[in-house]
Amino acid sequence: MLYYLSLGSNIGEREQTLRQALNIMEQQIGSIMRCSSFYYSAPWGYKSEHEFCNLCCSVQTELQPHEMLAATQKIERQLGREHKSVNRQYQDRTIDIDIIKAFDGETEIEANSPELTIPHPLWQEREFVCVPLSEITDSGKQ
Repeated sequence: MLYYLSLGSNIGEREQTLRQALNIMEQQIGSIMRCSSFYYSAPWGYKSEHEFCNLCCSVQTELQPHEMLAATQKIERQLGREHKSVNRQYQDRTIDIDIIKAFDGETEIEANSPELTIPHPLWQEREFVCVPLSEITDSGKQ
């Protein structure tokens, strides 16, 4: 499986946290195939004085979508993420890892459960995903 992920951080040593997340992914999930540059943006969906540092990467792994979700959430906890958003109320965070797209070979995978929706339903509305994703893909496509 090939996954496209969006990572963001707006608390603490943001770039260092994102690098740590990538290193842990390589150890616990699979191979990082491509990684974008850092991209800085204002918070999306809420107000905060803390700017985000974001990037997108592609990861090759044997994990199925719900296993991938569990693995990325484990990494978030390892890096100090205490809470996910509640009722879509966003807040500052040390790390956020979102699954944007998934492919099994040439086939794009879709998932729709209370825990996981692939492709991510809001990715095209978020410049902080679109810009770094386009850097590692052909306009956000595989």
